This record gives sequence, structure tokens and C-alpha cells, in this order.
Amino acid sequence: MNKRNTQQRRHLIVSQLKEQGELSVEQLAERFQTSEVTIRKDLTVLEQAGLLLRRYGGAMPIPQDFVSESSLEQVSKRKMAIAKAAGELIKDHYRIIIDSGRTTAALLPELSIKRGLVVMTNSLAVANALRELENEPTLLMTGGTWDPQSEAFQGQLAEQMLRNYDFDQLFIGADSIDLERGTTTYNELYSLSRVMADVAREVIVMLESDKLGRKIHNLELPWSSIKVLITDQGLALGDAARIEQQGVTVIRVQA
Repeated sequence: MNKRNTQQRRHLIVSQLKEQGELSVEQLAERFQTSEVTIRKDLTVLEQAGLLLRRYGGAMPIPQDFVSESSLEQVSKRKMAIAKAAGELIKDHYRIIIDSGRTTAALLPELSIKRGLVVMTNSLAVANALRELENEPTLLMTGGTWDPQSEAFQGQLAEQMLRNYDFDQLFIGADSIDLERGTTTYNELYSLSRVMADVAREVIVMLESDKLGRKIHNLELPWSSIKVLITDQGLALGDAARIEQQGVTVIRVQA
């Protein structure tokens, strides 16, 4: 299958894992008549979207003990709805940053209809997925030191690379939000996120509402750095109003 059929192939991979359980990269490559490198890229993107679990040499479906099929479907729908709204903010020939994370990774299929994009990322998974797009954007990598917790590059080298450019938009997730302060994170390495925000004209936060209310002390981005928050309708109208008082545009999508 060529790039035009990438999404169809990935849908079939998820379906076959549900039907047959664990499958190897070799089996999937043979079944879809493509390379093992391509299958590994598919599995990385699908894992980022929460649709399967990677195992050594292959993948398996999400165990029902971990999450029910209906809740997984709903999470996927929320991510896709948030990603669609985020994609509508991107114009042809924009220069954008996409941070690592499952919710931001859901944005990637929305880029297939955009032309002339320049995309910077610190995520190998995002970079590999971008290379699968039909209208492949110009890809920039931050480089830096690999951080296993965030599954992305961090550190001073990554920050220096970012400061060499300017961007129209940053798309970034969060572990939670503090209604008074801004986005919060479990990760102690959040200085790169602030540099990303510094070099972007607009900062768009993509966040599913089930992450709201977590008590996390690390402030990642203050509201003063954020232009738009895109979430689903699980965010109460009253909370949305409090955030908008901070000068942030809140978009609540229907999943």
C-alpha cells in the first residue's frame, strides 16, 4: 500500500490485532506487503493514539482489563475531535512546532491536506509519522538528549536549535491544568516547552477533559503564554469562563 492508503492500513492493523491477538512486525509486513520499517512506524503512531500496545517484535491489542472497548473508542473520538479543531487553525505554509504526546500525535493526519508546512518536533514518533504524509512537510528535529519519560528529545541542545527559528504556532499537550496558573506536568524537564512557547507566535494547548483536576505542582506554561485551549465538552462552562478570563480562547469540541 502507498501513502494514500496509510490510514486504511493502520485501521486494518488495529482490527486484526483485536481479532487475532498479538502479531509480529514480520507477520504484519507480509500481510500488508510492505516493509518492516513501515509497519514499525504504523505501530508507533497507533500506540501514541492509545489504540494498541507495543511488544518486542510486534504489538497486541489493549487488554480489556486495562480499558473497555467503549471507553477506548470514546478517548479516540475525543482525540480526533480535538485534533480536527486544531487542524483548522493551521494555514498552508505555516511554520509549526508539534510537541511529543498522544493527543498532539492525533493532529498528524489533519496535516495531510495542508501544503508547504514546516514542522519542528522533538518526537521521533511524530517525525516518522510526518514522513508518511502524502503532502510531506519540511521536517526539522530539535536534537538534544533523549528522555525516556517524555519519549522525546530535551536539554540545552534542543533549546538552542529552537531559538534559531521562529514559528507561527506551537501545538502542545499537558498532564493537567491549574485554573489559576496554567498547564501543569509530572515531568521535571519542562524548560524546553517554555522555549517552544517563546519562539511561537501562538501557543495552542490540546487537552482531553479527563485530565482536568489532577493536582500537579510543576507549572509548565502560564496562561499568559497560551493563546488557545482546545478540549472536549467535559470541561465545565464555568471552568472555561475562568480560563477565558486569563485571555485564553477556549474551544470545547463535541466528541
